[in-house]
Amino acid sequence: MNELAHITEEDRLSFLHSLELLDTLPEGEFDSITQMASKYLNASVSLFSVIDKGRQWFKSNVGFDACETPRDVSFCSHAIKQPDLFIVENADNNPLFSNNPLVTTKDNPVKFYSGVPIILEGKYAIGTLCIIDHKPRVLNEDEKSLLKNLGKQIEKLIELRLLHLKSEEQKKKLILQHERLSEFAGVISHDMKMPLANLIITSDILRKKYSSILDNEGINYLNYLKSSSLTLSDYISNILRYYESDDITSQPKSTFDIYELLEDIVELLQLDENLHITIPEDNVILHANKSAIEQVLLNLLTNAIKYNDKDIAEIEVTCNKEDKKYNFSVIDNGPGIDAVQIPLIFNLYETLGNIDNKGNKGHGIGLSMVQKICKGLGGDIEVSSEIGKGTQFDFWIAK
Repeated sequence: MNELAHITEEDRLSFLHSLELLDTLPEGEFDSITQMASKYLNASVSLFSVIDKGRQWFKSNVGFDACETPRDVSFCSHAIKQPDLFIVENADNNPLFSNNPLVTTKDNPVKFYSGVPIILEGKYAIGTLCIIDHKPRVLNEDEKSLLKNLGKQIEKLIELRLLHLKSEEQKKKLILQHERLSEFAGVISHDMKMPLANLIITSDILRKKYSSILDNEGINYLNYLKSSSLTLSDYISNILRYYESDDITSQPKSTFDIYELLEDIVELLQLDENLHITIPEDNVILHANKSAIEQVLLNLLTNAIKYNDKDIAEIEVTCNKEDKKYNFSVIDNGPGIDAVQIPLIFNLYETLGNIDNKGNKGHGIGLSMVQKICKGLGGDIEVSSEIGKGTQFDFWIAK
């Protein structure tokens, strides 16, 4: 059954316009096919034509100067209605074309035509690959086969174009969804943090004002209320930071050194005497996105401190540079990570059930954000660990 017969002209044109092919610049892939058709079939003219509503437009042409011709004089408008080759061996003797102005003209008249329809998805004939000569001729079977095979190559190229268009459209949708989600996270953060702050303050006021008449159970309830509110507030902040990490990776580069960066981070962490941080032996000069690297190191160092189970926490930071990347490591002497859990630690919202040294459970956002930032900077992050001895995070970014 010929599916071409069941497609209306309106549907065919709608599909054609969706390809975004009409009135585009020449492309080498199509030009190489028309050149081969002209050369190996010994044809004066070779065209990849696209049949629009009232015109025949040429995406690629050899031996023909015009960009388009009216559809009502087009040989190709007849060829697209055929499931196979459409051949006019001598236009002067063909009742459809003998009076056609392209045939009767004295300047390079069309006497021979052979076109193979370009059919997509098995039903949309959008145009043809055709050859034209200025004198009658007959194609042998090998020549017919070659023309059909070259037509199939054009179909493959347009199918790839379709896939590209669909992937671009999907990409736009994903970007829009991400922007909406980011905006939603910002709104939720703002709208929820104020009530949570009120809960925290109110629980403090209630405990201070009514501690004399509350029993231990009542005090515990207030403490639990405050603790839960702080946990939720921290969770919201982490979600917001995760969706803002795209903005961090797009910030411009600056020149700074690793000592300067680590001094800023240590100041933020407000370390106590039970923590020792070893910095790189050599002060490496970097030209990179300082804010993004600071965020990664801050997250890794915070985790190394929060989850350390030793009396004295030992953390080492290393940094070196290669021709194409900067390398960093954060090594701690903490409890280590079970080998079964290592493949999961960068998954968003994966908490693994770990409790920090203050009794709080993580949110499973920080390490996912760290990986997202590293990849956004043209790098990645890896982890190695041994139970009871500690963990090492190695990450790198492209120069």
